[in-house]
Parts: sequence; C-alpha cells; structure tokens
Amino acid sequence: MVRAVFLDALGTLVELEPPWLSLRDRVPAGVSDERLEEALRAEMAYYRDHAQEGRDEASLAELRRRCAAIVSERLAFEVTADELVAAIRFDAYPDAVPALRELRERRLRLVAVSNWDCSLPQVLERCGLGELLDGAVSSAVAGARKPDPAIFEPALELAECGPDEAVHVGDTADEDVEGARAAGIRPLLIDRDGSGGDISSLREIGEHLSDD
Repeated sequence: MVRAVFLDALGTLVELEPPWLSLRDRVPAGVSDERLEEALRAEMAYYRDHAQEGRDEASLAELRRRCAAIVSERLAFEVTADELVAAIRFDAYPDAVPALRELRERRLRLVAVSNWDCSLPQVLERCGLGELLDGAVSSAVAGARKPDPAIFEPALELAECGPDEAVHVGDTADEDVEGARAAGIRPLLIDRDGSGGDISSLREIGEHLSDD
C-alpha cells in the first residue's frame, strides 16, 4: 500500500521564470539579449552541479557569490549576488496545488525531494506549496544528490514508511527515475508535453496509486 508520495521540485512542482528577463533592465543596453541569456544559462548549469554545496547560510552565500561571478565575468559587468537572487523566481505549476490537495485527502504523506540548496523549504513556501507538504529534503541537507539513493533516506524517515510504500514523481529519467529505483521506490516520470513518461499532469498521480 502506498503511504507516501515524494516529488521533485524544479520541473515537477515549480517552474523557473527566465531570469534574463528580470535582469534585462539592470544590464547595459550594449549587452545583447542573447549574451545575457547565455551568461545566465552558464550560471544555471554551474548551480545545478553545485547546489548541494549550499548547506547552510554561510555556504549558500558563498555559492551565490560564485554564481554571480560567473554572470559578471561573461557580461563584463558586475551583477551582485543579491541582484542575481532577486532575478531568480519560481512559480508553482497550475496543477501543483490541486494535485497536492487531492493527495492529502487520501491521507498520503507528501515530501519534496530535490537537488537543491538549503533554501528549498523557503522557495516552496513562497510558491504556496509549503503548507501542503509534510517536509522537503534537498541534496544540500541530505548530503547526496539524485540519482544517489541516499537522498531518499531522510524523506522515508519524514514519511515514516518503507521504500515499498512510497512513490517518487519527477521529470528526469537519469536523476528521478534512476535514483528512486536505486532506493527501492517506484518512480513516476512526468512529461508535461505528453510525449512520454508515465503522466503529463500531477493530477494523474492518483490514477497510479489505485492498484496499490
């Protein structure tokens, strides 16, 4: 019997607003839109590989400083860490709140499990999802990033269940699906384009729990 549903954050529960749009007014007109986007994509790639290094307030501040330095170097124009953070905004997908409410009505434990820095709970709270979740586990706090199955250990503790009693929903095959399987947890791959995966909306999760 399924007792808990784990959910990835970015690409599953929340989406990122293009930060280059938010920074456009801060950057000189001589910097092209293409160059600005390239600089921020480089920063995003760096952050993705180093998110687990933001374990606490001090290390997170240092990680953000390094990320801002990447943008500044590529633009030949200083962008501070505070300006970069202000430009990075997340929104919950439209199906996130109704799906989480439906799952809570089924008395399931809900935990976000994501490759993220220690600010994950605050981000989910700002997106209006905090009160609908029983907890959030980031790779920074867990000390392991998907597909390492160790990231799911604190999630299982929060949910007070075993791997065979949980399902993990995520949007990446190489991280979410492989990581969940390695932890003995059944994965559900979400593909919002409907071209593949197990579900195309979070509201379809319940359909995959009925047989358990």
